[in-house]
Amino acid sequence: MDNLLRTERDMENELESKRVDVVRKLLMMSANKRIPLSKIYHNRLLFGIPEDFRDRVAAYPDYFRVVIEDDGKRVLELVNWDSSLAVSALEKEFMVDEDKVKRAFKFPMKHGKALDLDMEDERKLNILNTLPLVSPYSDGSKLDLWTLEAEKYRVGIIHEFLSLTLEKRAYIHNIVEFKEEFSLTKHTYQMLLKQPRTFYVAGTQMNWCVFLKDAYGEDGELINKDPQVVFNEKLYKYADMQELESDCTVG
Repeated sequence: MDNLLRTERDMENELESKRVDVVRKLLMMSANKRIPLSKIYHNRLLFGIPEDFRDRVAAYPDYFRVVIEDDGKRVLELVNWDSSLAVSALEKEFMVDEDKVKRAFKFPMKHGKALDLDMEDERKLNILNTLPLVSPYSDGSKLDLWTLEAEKYRVGIIHEFLSLTLEKRAYIHNIVEFKEEFSLTKHTYQMLLKQPRTFYVAGTQMNWCVFLKDAYGEDGELINKDPQVVFNEKLYKYADMQELESDCTVG
């Protein structure tokens, strides 16, 4: 067990710069480039952020600033914008496989059926409605809430949020905890259901889990596993073995 704990500490140190970039990207996605520290801490396991990250941010004054508000709330603010980080996973994928991204989402035109289009023309119209995508690193708070552009933005925000997580999935309550920061609405769940090509929603009411479909293979396994995920799997296996040995001893 000591070896596992030592391995975890070493891994956290090796991955620190990567985790720092994740926090920077979350701040860059937020409306005012600031997020309460408590929200990041509460959701830290989603992103592989170490438990002591609130102490670690002090080592990055060029990236972060902690502000204490009048009510005592500690808020993490972005110090410098980095254009190299303001590229979403979707935008990177678009440069590699444009057609795949075109098929990923569907924003049907309202009253489109009344136009009496054939399937090919309807497909082209849907692509026109889908593209261009709206970057999650743009300021969504300035968009008219119920426009197509705003919905594209919110879909892009959630896609990028999930892309930054270790397992490319999150519970709906994890996502809506950032409702104010990411300009989300109370209709987030319904919005996700409208994009079944990209998001898979599973679970029970009020405890839905949202998956990025493309991140998983047909066997239900993550295609690309973060080192933290691999370590966690080893840890779970170790715990299962310990429990089994304990049961055998009791028996």
